[in-house]
Amino acid sequence: MAGHVQDRWFKVETGPDGKPVKVKTDRFGLGLRYRARYVAPDGTEKSKSFPDRKKREAEQWLIHVEADMSRGQYIDPGAARITFRQYAERWLETRTSSPTTRAELGRRLRLHAYPVIGPRSIGTFRPEHIRHLLSVLETKPGISSSYARSIYADVRAVLSAAVDDTLLVRNPCSAKSVRAPRADASRVVPWTPDQVRGVRTVLEERYRAVVDVAAGCGLRQGEVFGLAEGALDFEGRTLHVVRQIKHVEGKPVFALPKCEKERDVPLPDSVAYALKAHMDLCKPVEVSLPWGSPEGPKVTARLLFTNPGWGIVWRSNFNAHDWKPALASVGLIPEAEEGKRYVSAREHGMHALRHFYASVLLDSGESVKAVSEYMGHADPAMTLRVYAHLMPNSRERSRRAVDRVLGPPHVEDHGP
Repeated sequence: MAGHVQDRWFKVETGPDGKPVKVKTDRFGLGLRYRARYVAPDGTEKSKSFPDRKKREAEQWLIHVEADMSRGQYIDPGAARITFRQYAERWLETRTSSPTTRAELGRRLRLHAYPVIGPRSIGTFRPEHIRHLLSVLETKPGISSSYARSIYADVRAVLSAAVDDTLLVRNPCSAKSVRAPRADASRVVPWTPDQVRGVRTVLEERYRAVVDVAAGCGLRQGEVFGLAEGALDFEGRTLHVVRQIKHVEGKPVFALPKCEKERDVPLPDSVAYALKAHMDLCKPVEVSLPWGSPEGPKVTARLLFTNPGWGIVWRSNFNAHDWKPALASVGLIPEAEEGKRYVSAREHGMHALRHFYASVLLDSGESVKAVSEYMGHADPAMTLRVYAHLMPNSRERSRRAVDRVLGPPHVEDHGP
């Protein structure tokens, strides 16, 4: 065995005749009788106590511990008692991702995972506990399937780290009975050019070029509001996407674009003309924000889009007071009732302009790799997953390609 079983009710002493004799200890009849002891792989002594008449059970427990050690599946019973929340918060602190990513991860866990599985000890997790979490997420109001997938991915990542740290033998999320939330089945339906022009027309003049940049260069909302004068290369007809405005714990910061990578996007003449006209109307304004996190170093940029008070455009204010009224004006969403807010319109947020941009490029025959690069996607596979249905029909392209090589169909003349 990996250790030995100590009987705390009796001890062995040398009798008058020099032979060993078993005598009662001061603990006789009190508490748990047997203590199974062993030395863990880290060199520390571990133990577990058992009641009277359970010596065989204590010995079996030691045998199992020894077997786990030999298979490399040993779990420190003390460390495994740490709760999911305690371990997840430690895991978040050691993440190498950006502060904004860590903040979003922490927010999802805090709001949706901790209330369900937060108090549970890491070492006690089983597939049934993950199935319970998923059932709660499925019935929780306001949780879309894509958002539920993100929460599930966060929990799975925490438990994978716990396996690596030998607090769990296997990740319960890997069980066959645990099924990740399905991805949203809805397909992207891009706006028509008339809808894009309609929204642009009814926006306040200082915000009209926002539509030109998002629909003509595929920028995200935070990238548009973080766009600075130095990012425009009119001579090279290129737009450099080097920053965005993000909100960390309610505070605005400058940060790298999503996926932590800068990119260059072709600058169409129509967008360049609109931006020049915008800068004649609203001069760029110097704005200083911390970089990466509220505690980060201050960085200054001459932003193209600012609010009437010459500060940053707050996403929530813009969406509620400028964007949604424009959507209602062109009939994309209903008008708000007296004293009430506009309805939720996720499919018609500013992201709809990125969908429009992708649809225009793909319809013109641009490669998926190029579209992925211009839009700042993690990889072309993501672009395909979202926009494959917008690509021109491959069968018709194939027919045209063969006809161009072989020429028009040959028709024999058989007479009248």
